[in-house]
Amino acid sequence: MAPVEENGSFWVFDTSVSEWSLVSPDTAPPYPAARSYHCLASDGDDRIYVHAGCPEKGRLSDLWCFQVSERNWTELASAPEPPRGGTSIAFGGGLLYRMNGFDGKTEQGGSLDIYDPNANAWNTRSFSPDGMSGPTPRSVGTLLFLNIRDKSSLVTLFGERDPSSLGHQGAGKMTSDVWVYNIESQGWSEVKTLGDSKPPGRGWFAADVLRRSTEGQIVVQGGLAETTGRLDDIWTLDF
Repeated sequence: MAPVEENGSFWVFDTSVSEWSLVSPDTAPPYPAARSYHCLASDGDDRIYVHAGCPEKGRLSDLWCFQVSERNWTELASAPEPPRGGTSIAFGGGLLYRMNGFDGKTEQGGSLDIYDPNANAWNTRSFSPDGMSGPTPRSVGTLLFLNIRDKSSLVTLFGERDPSSLGHQGAGKMTSDVWVYNIESQGWSEVKTLGDSKPPGRGWFAADVLRRSTEGQIVVQGGLAETTGRLDDIWTLDF
C-alpha cells in the first residue's frame, strides 16, 4: 500500500468560498513521511499534530507538529512503543492524549499516553481494559476532549476490536460502546445511552465535538461497518 506523498502539505477548505487549496510548508525537509491510518489533532490555536500510521511498509510511532503561522514542521518525541496504525489522539488542557491502535499483530489498549508540549515528553497512565473498569483494546476508533458537566473529559467510542484476516482489505469485528474518562479522577465509566435508537458499531469514521454545545455534545459520521459496508449516516450524542 503506497501512501499519497504530498511533501508535508495540507489540503485546506475555505468555507467562505467553498474551495480547496494546497498549503505547503515554507521550509525544506524534514517533514513527516507519507502514511495512512495516521491521526491528527489541533491545539485549537496554531499547531496541528500528526502521529503514527502506516508508511508503505511497517508502522510508525513518531509525532510531528505543524505550526500554521510559520508553516513549518517540527519532529517531537516519539510516543511509547509499539508503533501502530489506527490509533487516536486528542488535544485539551495543554496536553495531547493518545490511546489504542493496531501494531500489526494485536489491538492495543490498557494505556493512556500523555504528551506534554512544554517538556517534549510522554508519560503513561495504565488501566484494566476489561470492558468493566476501562474500554477494551481497539483501533480505528476516536478520542475526543470536551467538558462534561464542567469536568474535563475524554471520550472514546467504537472501533475495531478484532482485525480482519484480510488485513487492510477487510473489516474485522466492531465495537459500539462509548466510554468517558474523567481527567481529574483518572477513571473510566461506560456511557449507557437512553432510548432504543443508537448507531451500529463501526471503524474509520469521522467524529468531532460540537463547539456550540455547553453541556457536551459530539457528532459521528460515516465509517465502515462490520459487514464491510460503507456508512453515510450522521449521529449526535448529548451528555
